[in-house]
Amino acid sequence: MHTVLAGGVGAARYLRGALEAFDPTEVTAVVNVGDDVMLHGLRVCPDLDTCTYTLAGAIDPERGWGLVDESWQAMAELGRYGGENWFSLGDRDLGTHLFRTQRLDAGASLTEVTAEITSAWGLQCRLLPVSDDPVETRVTLADGDEINFQEYFVRLQHDVAVSSVRFDGVDAARPTDAAIAAIDEATTLVIAPSNPIVSIGPVLAVPGVRERVEARRDRNVAVSPIVGGKALKGPADRMLRELGEEPTVVGVARRYRDLAATLVVDEVDAVLVPEIEAAGMRAIAMPTIMSEPGVAPALARACHEAGGTP
Repeated sequence: MHTVLAGGVGAARYLRGALEAFDPTEVTAVVNVGDDVMLHGLRVCPDLDTCTYTLAGAIDPERGWGLVDESWQAMAELGRYGGENWFSLGDRDLGTHLFRTQRLDAGASLTEVTAEITSAWGLQCRLLPVSDDPVETRVTLADGDEINFQEYFVRLQHDVAVSSVRFDGVDAARPTDAAIAAIDEATTLVIAPSNPIVSIGPVLAVPGVRERVEARRDRNVAVSPIVGGKALKGPADRMLRELGEEPTVVGVARRYRDLAATLVVDEVDAVLVPEIEAAGMRAIAMPTIMSEPGVAPALARACHEAGGTP
C-alpha cells in the first residue's frame, strides 16, 4: 500500500500521479483536518475536498481549489445582504458541504462521510481524515492577534507575518483506526509536498501519529515543498522563515529527518544534496514540479521505490 500524509494542492497533485502509477485501490491518503472550518453553519473541509475534486478531475485548474465551471450566485446574494463572503463557496461546492453537515449532524463520522463523498465521485483510492475529532489550526500574527487559519490564508491572503501556530483541540483528538492502519501497513509512507507547518504539522500533532511515523522511518520518504528556496504555491517559505526555520530543502530536511529516511528534492536543488545528507537524510534530486506532464507519476514511482518494494 502507498500511503500519503496529505494536505493542500501539492498533496492532491502528488496523489493524482500516484493513481496513474499504481492500482488506485492501493493508494491511501491520511489527510489534514486542521484547515476545517464552520461557515454559514456548514462543515467545510478544504484539504479533503481539494484532494477529492483533483482526483475526480473536477478541480478548477486556475484556482487549484473548488470545482471547475462553478457559478457563484449564492455568494453574490449573501454579499447583497451584507453577509460575510470572504471565503467563496461555489454553488455546486455548497452541495458537498450541505451533504457533509447533514450526515455529521445525523451521527456519521467524518471518515464515513468522506468515504460516501469519494464514492459518489467514483474514486477507488481512500481519503482518510487523520481524526474524526475537531482540530483547528490557529495562527498568531506578528501584531499579536490570533486568528483561524482560513482567516489568515483566505481573508488576509496570507500577506501578513506570523509569530506562532498552534492546533486547538489536538490534545483531545484521537487518530482514527483507519488512519493508523494506513500508516502502519504501508509499503511506503510518503510525506507529500505540502506546507510542513500547517498542512503536515496538524496531521503529526494528533496524539500517536508522529510516533507511528517515526517508528517506520526507514520506509518513509518526504517530498520537499520548497524548490529553489521558494514555495511553488502558498506561504510555506515565508512561514518557515518567520518561525525561525531555514526556507530551503536543507531546512525541510532538518524538520523531517526524524520522520523519513529519504528526502526528494527538485533537480534545481541538487547542489544542496550534500547538506541534506549532512542534516541526516538521504537525498534524491529529480523533477518535482507537477505542472509538467508525467512528472507526478514518475515522482510517485521514485518515492515508492525509495521507501519500499516497487
